[in-house]
Amino acid sequence: MRRDLSSVAKRNRSSTIPEVLLLSRSKVEELLDTGEVLKAVEQAFVFQAKGKALMPPKLYLELPQYQGDFRAMPAYIDGSAGVKWVSVYPDNCRRDLLSVVATIILCDPNTGYPLAIIDGTYITDMRTGAAGGVAVKHLARRDSSIIGIIGAGMQARTQLLAISEVLPRIDEVKVFDQCEDASRRYAEEMGTRLNLNVRYAETIGEATEADIVVTTTPSRKPIVKRHHIRPGTHINAIGADAKGKQELEADLLKDAKIIVDEIEQAAHSGEINVPLSEGVITLKGIYGTLGEVVAEKKRGRENDEEITIFDSTGLAIQDIICAKLVYEKAVERDVPVFELY
Repeated sequence: MRRDLSSVAKRNRSSTIPEVLLLSRSKVEELLDTGEVLKAVEQAFVFQAKGKALMPPKLYLELPQYQGDFRAMPAYIDGSAGVKWVSVYPDNCRRDLLSVVATIILCDPNTGYPLAIIDGTYITDMRTGAAGGVAVKHLARRDSSIIGIIGAGMQARTQLLAISEVLPRIDEVKVFDQCEDASRRYAEEMGTRLNLNVRYAETIGEATEADIVVTTTPSRKPIVKRHHIRPGTHINAIGADAKGKQELEADLLKDAKIIVDEIEQAAHSGEINVPLSEGVITLKGIYGTLGEVVAEKKRGRENDEEITIFDSTGLAIQDIICAKLVYEKAVERDVPVFELY
């Protein structure tokens, strides 16, 4: 239900200026859980499909001399407006730093004043994982029980967290990462955390012998080939989020039903961007958006033999609807404010 944020912003009755919350990552982690994020992100897809959200294209500030980039992601959804400022520096792992760092400014659309400055890194991880969970819910075979994960970073973790919420049964999880130690750490951690059979896969081919395949790498060349994928598989293609990135072989896309989170964004920077630029596929070959499937404007999986691919680029509306959830919970718990004005 739509809730105007200005109604929860004015705890200081002597002033019409809203107080600003400053929410750290630890506070966001305390306030969010996977189930809530799944519901919020699924609702965001519905708002999107019904034309009830505003989301201009991402703005990229590319800094190749620093091997990274910044992205500005504004949106309005469900009575709140805001922007996420996020950096992507893949080589940060060599410095023992996060590769993705984000900050969200949530504003009151009635006045334009900021309501909260929120660490967006954890929200980014969680909402992206939740989008993958929503895709599995609507596109994977109902009897899916074996999951293959390529890449063993943070996104591989939140993807599995969300998928475990929507699948009735998971018999096995296989993870492959080019760093064997990362795969083994992931298997131990996530197996214990979710009480699942999670094991290290020695090759991509071994990991992709699965009902659901999740790719979470920064690759710029195809690592999952057509011959790796059997009929009936669902794929969450998560890693491609900038021009030139690609995890799936073009022949695989040609043989699959492709569902994107947003057409223009995916064409520019999603899994489909390279095959489109090379003329291997066309926009006419894109089945539709996940929002259209969730809102029942289009059918999702239509039989147990088709290969389905969800091309996830990450939507600002997901960030803002989750930031709103965090903000409202923080206000209810009377989190201390930051006097910006």
